[in-house]
Amino acid sequence: MHAGRLRAAVALMKLALGPLLYFWPRARVLDFYACAERWPVDIVYLGEVVCARRREVRLRDWLDIGERLAAAGKEVVLSTQAVLESEADLRALRALVRNGRFGVEANDMGAVRLLAGHAHFVAGPHINLYNPQALRVLAALGMKRWVPPLELARSALADMQNERPLGVETEAFALGRMPLAFSARCFTARHHGLRKDDCGLRCRDDPDGLPLRTQEGMSFLVLNGIQTQSAAVCSLAGQIEAAAALGVDVLRLSPQSAHMEEVIEWFRARIDGRCSAAQADAALAPLLPGPMVAGYWHGRAGMHA
Repeated sequence: MHAGRLRAAVALMKLALGPLLYFWPRARVLDFYACAERWPVDIVYLGEVVCARRREVRLRDWLDIGERLAAAGKEVVLSTQAVLESEADLRALRALVRNGRFGVEANDMGAVRLLAGHAHFVAGPHINLYNPQALRVLAALGMKRWVPPLELARSALADMQNERPLGVETEAFALGRMPLAFSARCFTARHHGLRKDDCGLRCRDDPDGLPLRTQEGMSFLVLNGIQTQSAAVCSLAGQIEAAAALGVDVLRLSPQSAHMEEVIEWFRARIDGRCSAAQADAALAPLLPGPMVAGYWHGRAGMHA
């Protein structure tokens, strides 16, 4: 891509604040999104993606938060839970899908089924979209934007982008501990010797997840209730031009408990051309809860830089 066209493509990229993956107290959640009203992000995802037991913030609260963010000029999207285990989970999903105000990010095919033919939706990173045929199927059902799976390499994404349906945007996971897997078991509860149905909501004690180390003392994974995350932090701050060249429209930044505003500002500076990749990487490194990696992007193991 010609340098001038590439610079224009980068300048048009949007920043998204992904859904909060951790369990924070209600007051902290409200404060966080009150701050987000002034942050230079274009899209904000709201809702509980990980565990239905995290009930301090209800759908009514998310809708109220969304109204304030929308008034501040943000596109607001409600994210659905990735693993549904009960009829109560299904009822909550139906209520969210029928909210009547904001768009929805579907994180499982049950949500897609409820949305298909009724509303445009975002296909979240937990839906397995690995080929152009799958993109076409979901686009026909109303998908307006998709988030590639975390392990999709740049070369594979390029192939997908070459056959992306018209009118569908691509949003890349650009910053955050990578959500790797979900389980019916709660690993945080098990770590504390508790049952899942009597967990004491111990994940609230870990605002960025519970780090695990190998027997040799190396950082390995992070437990977040039923979700397993990487210990390292995926960062595409140095790959923004490459992402723009592939036609990526949106960069997703996953919430963390500290320095979120500074992280967003550095990504905004990259998009606006006010700093180099090296400058952004050097500034971001001390602001993140783990070392920066981009292995999956380069077609390597995700834990590598």
